[in-house]
Amino acid sequence: MTEEKAISLFKCLADKSRIQILKSLAIEDMYVERLAERLGLTPPTISFHLKKLLDANAVTAYKNQYYMMYSLNKDIFQISMLEILQQESDEAQEQAQRDADYRQKVIDAFFEYGKLKSIPTQLKKERVILEVIAEAFEYDKMYSEREVNIIIADFYDDFCTIRRDMVSERLLGRNASAYWRIKNNG
Repeated sequence: MTEEKAISLFKCLADKSRIQILKSLAIEDMYVERLAERLGLTPPTISFHLKKLLDANAVTAYKNQYYMMYSLNKDIFQISMLEILQQESDEAQEQAQRDADYRQKVIDAFFEYGKLKSIPTQLKKERVILEVIAEAFEYDKMYSEREVNIIIADFYDDFCTIRRDMVSERLLGRNASAYWRIKNNG
């Protein structure tokens, strides 16, 4: 289900009469007059709501003798909320570009000739500069504390603070004898 279709469905479901229509159709297929009688609404009101439900793909319609029958589109309601939320957004490329632009802006503001001018106070910005420094470390390689300090010192003189922050941000892992770059999933 696309993001646009999900929004259309959610808007459509935000109405008590439409929910009652769907509940009735979950029991059995019905025509307009039967729904009107059952729900105590006028046929034009039922037709109005059914049009909205059809547009949102929540119901389907078919001809049966003289009547247009409406039925619940059960497939649409089998999709979990999590599936909808995990689907790539229609704006994913624009969001990715905004993220990249923000990242570059932070890098430009805090680095000069490859050296860190100062540690940002805002955590989001600090995370960006720590990620840049982490790129100097190879995956699957163990580093001594001295090696870590030397690499970080190429970026910033206070290597102790940067090293500690990289460990706390889970960019570097450590044990009693070594450090390593952590592979992040995301």
